[in-house]
Amino acid sequence: MPQFSASTAIRMIQQRRVAAGGLLFLFFCILLPAPSRAGGPTEQVRATVDKVLTIVRNPNLKSVAQKKDLRAQLAEVISPGFDFPEMAKRSLGPHWGRRTAEEQREFVQIFAGLLGRSYAQNIEYYTSQTVLYTREVEDKNYAQVDTKIVTENRADVSINYKLHSVNKEWKVYDLVIEDISVVNNYRSQFDRIIAQSSFEELVRVMKEKQS
Repeated sequence: MPQFSASTAIRMIQQRRVAAGGLLFLFFCILLPAPSRAGGPTEQVRATVDKVLTIVRNPNLKSVAQKKDLRAQLAEVISPGFDFPEMAKRSLGPHWGRRTAEEQREFVQIFAGLLGRSYAQNIEYYTSQTVLYTREVEDKNYAQVDTKIVTENRADVSINYKLHSVNKEWKVYDLVIEDISVVNNYRSQFDRIIAQSSFEELVRVMKEKQS
């Protein structure tokens, strides 16, 4: 039976200097741009960072029961600035066009849930990082925001956000962590499972990871 591992990208990053389990999904979500804000991509990324860190550092959201409220608040801040349909489409590659509209909708929902769950499980371990904004490049409807994460007792981590304009809002469609593309990494995993088994098996395993 093919195995889907959402931590494959994490292990790749660890081999390239990062020694923190779940780091990919933490930074995957923590720096997403907030919607409906004036200013360029960097300003939107910075605004969301401030909101997310405020939520995570709330000492009243540390118990097991309170973590549900934490996750709900984070989802409210993060989800609007993330183009899950585009991410899912790019991650499936040529397999996307072979799915029905209903299958595509279901896949987007599962894809988003898998990332959100992984993020929620790891976020409490990273509350003191410093974010440096090193470069912004904007070309019509596309932009890239380069950042560097500085943490105590760990090597710096570079994270480059790829955004596009959707209804005049900047939304992330991919990001590159230490030269590793999230979209490309998922595409490789998904393609391998589909080639070894089927699209239905991929969906089943992804659902299982969320249970």
